[in-house]
Amino acid sequence: MPLPSPDSPAVVPLSGPALAVHRVLPQTQCQRCGYPDCAGYAEAVVDGSADINQCPPGGEDGIHRIAQALGQPQRAEGKTLNAEFGQEGPMTVAIIDENWCIGCTLCIKACPTDAILGSNKRMHTVIEPFCTGCDLCVLACPVDCIAMEPISGTRAGWEAWSAALAEQALQRYTFHQFQVARAEQENAERLEDKARHKLEHLEEQSQHTDPVVLDKKRAIIAAALAKAKARREGSV
Repeated sequence: MPLPSPDSPAVVPLSGPALAVHRVLPQTQCQRCGYPDCAGYAEAVVDGSADINQCPPGGEDGIHRIAQALGQPQRAEGKTLNAEFGQEGPMTVAIIDENWCIGCTLCIKACPTDAILGSNKRMHTVIEPFCTGCDLCVLACPVDCIAMEPISGTRAGWEAWSAALAEQALQRYTFHQFQVARAEQENAERLEDKARHKLEHLEEQSQHTDPVVLDKKRAIIAAALAKAKARREGSV
């Protein structure tokens, strides 16, 4: 299945100033800014709940890029990266120590760009060209077997992280989100079908003839059915 275009509305449900800001972000999806992803940060910058200096991967240059995207270049004057959210540094890539990896798959689930390959109880490996250096796999690893290694020398921010890499990261993140949503919807549909089947065949399968017991079972299954349906509709 081809990766989606980063300009597609299905990829980024943003418009106006938020979309303009989003387009100049590095798309590492690292959450260091305090938001779940770059799109969330872009929206927060526009609505005023976040400042333009909360993106360590974008660095000092990123502050100016955001200000330009907002049409407010003066807003970046004298402003430096807020140390509360991290420091600007070289581009990094995740390295997994195979001697300590237990194959728990937690890093795979945490990776926003599907840059880690592996399966349960099998050693995992990082596809380096797809790694954004987000650090999320390090936080997820229960045995501390992942390290972030610098790969850009003294270059940092947009000097190290190109627009082409940002576009690739956005495409992969969007596809990852699509896969997660599809899996959740399919699971919700399975649960809904299972609950509906149990509700339809409760009387013939149940050993209880007590109407009170049957009514209680019906209520439990109906509640499970309603929950599964809500999850399915919410994941569309």
